[in-house]
Amino acid sequence: MKGWILYHTDVDKLVQPDDYSVLRLLEAAKQKNIDLTIVTPERFELVVTRHDRKSILLDHKPHPLPDFIIPRIGAETTYFGFSILRQLEYLGVYVCNSPQAIETVGDKLHSQQILCQSNLPTPKTMLVKFPVDIHLIKKEFGFPVVVKQISGSKGKGVYLCNNEEDVINLMSDIQHKTPHANIIFQEYISASHGKDIRVVLIGGKIVGCMKRVAKAGDFKANFSQGGQVEKYDMTPELEMLALEINRLFNLDIIGIDFLLDKDGYQICEANSSPGFNGLERIVGIGVAEQMLDYIAVKLGKSTS
Repeated sequence: MKGWILYHTDVDKLVQPDDYSVLRLLEAAKQKNIDLTIVTPERFELVVTRHDRKSILLDHKPHPLPDFIIPRIGAETTYFGFSILRQLEYLGVYVCNSPQAIETVGDKLHSQQILCQSNLPTPKTMLVKFPVDIHLIKKEFGFPVVVKQISGSKGKGVYLCNNEEDVINLMSDIQHKTPHANIIFQEYISASHGKDIRVVLIGGKIVGCMKRVAKAGDFKANFSQGGQVEKYDMTPELEMLALEINRLFNLDIIGIDFLLDKDGYQICEANSSPGFNGLERIVGIGVAEQMLDYIAVKLGKSTS
């Protein structure tokens, strides 16, 4: 079985802990005799032609296609990256996850719209435009308020504004650096300040659950941002929500972040390329091995 990992970093430049999940996939693949290699988007050329098998060029020439590809760029996937994934999918390569599903969850507002349409618990969210109406923000949310860029992962592009001055300064900074940025404001859930719950599913099955706690002085609990992790017992409510979210987004591999609320849980966001350093460490499961086993089952192959 031959596979590719679509990633933004070449194999010789991978480092711990930033590239932990990709390194673990390569390690697990070697143990299972799977030919798995990293390909970066920059190595591809796309030539749309009826000679289908030659429409994908790697390093400027036709290349034998893999059985599967694992996108590990997530919300940072570009238009070019999506085009490559779609073409590979058209050519019969199993894409784990599908480009359509990646695009859906990569848009924080669109995913919130889907969740709200299904009457699932989510923080109140508002799309804003420049110049931002501070009085409207104060009326709708009060302070503190969470500010997010539409696309982003690993806690990047997420801010907490405690007052009007914070909002004004942040908006000025964003507008100066990225004038066409799409911004959402989101209700601040005080009970979940500095902590959240991460649930990971593979093939519609829950494989692990953990609580993430932010480092001192931060409100973002991402493990990649220096947060700590601890075991968290799955509850019936959490299980029901995770399974329903997975059904709505139709992802093969998904990480779902939940906020702790006084009345239960609020859905923060879903991630199509979840890191699993913290989960493997605290729960003691081989997420990389389970991912590859799932792919093998989808392809009717054996990894033994």
